[in-house]
Amino acid sequence: MKPKDVIALNDEELQTELDRLRRHVFDLRAQSVTEKLESPAMLMHAKRDIARLLTEKRKREQARTAGAAN
Repeated sequence: MKPKDVIALNDEELQTELDRLRRHVFDLRAQSVTEKLESPAMLMHAKRDIARLLTEKRKREQARTAGAAN
């Protein structure tokens, strides 16, 4: 997922995607334990996507807080 795609999501879609990716990481870890993971890089990419989503979520929260303080 590219950063511009993350920015385009609304808050509800952002949370839905975050939940989906967390479930995906869980599944990838299970595959890793059973040695059925196709590529170890898949886990790394999923974690980075989660970090992107969390970063955008935090930016939005800070913007709301700053807007409410004014």
